[in-house]
Amino acid sequence: MATTIWLITGANRGLGLELTTQLLATSPANEVIAACRNPARASDLHALQASATGRVHVVPLDVSSEQSMRDSVRHVADVLGERGLDYLYNNAAINPAFDSPFDFDYATLLDVLQTNLAAPALLAELYYPFLLRGDNKTIVNVTTGLASLGLDCGPKCTSYSISKCALNMLTYKQARTRPDFTCICMDPGWVKTALGGEGALLETADSAAGILAVISRLTPADSGKFWRYNGTQHPW
Repeated sequence: MATTIWLITGANRGLGLELTTQLLATSPANEVIAACRNPARASDLHALQASATGRVHVVPLDVSSEQSMRDSVRHVADVLGERGLDYLYNNAAINPAFDSPFDFDYATLLDVLQTNLAAPALLAELYYPFLLRGDNKTIVNVTTGLASLGLDCGPKCTSYSISKCALNMLTYKQARTRPDFTCICMDPGWVKTALGGEGALLETADSAAGILAVISRLTPADSGKFWRYNGTQHPW
């Protein structure tokens, strides 16, 4: 059975952890490189690693640090050997403030742009050679409905929305640059995670199951599109 290899950032909690869990349960062919800021504290990932011998590889990767992202390549290269990477799943993100266009912190805006936009862009560049060797050649950039101009979500979460809107454009550019790749924006919904905050409506298990169902049906014709976890699409 051919192995399908995923690299998931922010895999130690929330949706990243749930995606890893479901991938392992869905098919014995799935192998996950689970990236997180501090592997020593990722007890849930290590439990998965122990129960799925050889199918989970916990690697250090801090998306707020350029050096950490660059250093992650050697760890992933050690796991892959001559194999390719099938899926790069850019999951990690921050939303530190419910700010507005006329009431925001400049330094915070830059931090959000660095983590939510620059990090996925750099990771796609760094792991591009590994994706070229993969069979699926898929990049999933996790975004939000707040990044849709067409949905008209108002002024809330300005820094976060701007960063994800820019991430959507990055995805479009990636898709147009490499028509042999499948590059998509994925809105996981308003999920009950630390990022989702109080009031979130969607369970992580339901969101993850929907996301994986959408990804399983993707073809190159779907590249560059703005998908939701339930299989519908957002307006740009």
